[in-house]
Amino acid sequence: MSEHHQDGPDLRHRRPEGVDDKTVEALGSLSKALETTERARGSLYDFHQLTGGADLELDRAVSLLREAGHPEWADKVETEILGRNVIPGHWTFQMIEAYDRTYYQPFRELERSAVDELAQGRDHLYEAEMKEARRTAGHPDHTARPGTEEP
Repeated sequence: MSEHHQDGPDLRHRRPEGVDDKTVEALGSLSKALETTERARGSLYDFHQLTGGADLELDRAVSLLREAGHPEWADKVETEILGRNVIPGHWTFQMIEAYDRTYYQPFRELERSAVDELAQGRDHLYEAEMKEARRTAGHPDHTARPGTEEP
């Protein structure tokens, strides 16, 4: 059988020769930390969009306060909150830019470099080996990769 049709992980997910268990575990931990950072970054975008949506809704609140005969409250909302910085000098987009530049991009680059240098660029070795250990041989829903069937 060709390598493509054998059961087991594809070459991209097989441990290169000479890579030890601790290295695979360490790269798995590094990858998990980066995945958590990806989620944190997504939460920053949630924060960005929610805050922006709230700020845009203030236009409606100001208009309704004026229509309801409360111009002093409309002015107060418009001058005190509408368009206000969320932290000194920053709107949310600036916070995301600073996070990306200061933390996220350097982390991604470091993780990629570690995988390239220590595992010949092969991602998710820890997970691939966990999958192999947990699969049920012969079960049609436990195949090693898409498009393979066990005999």
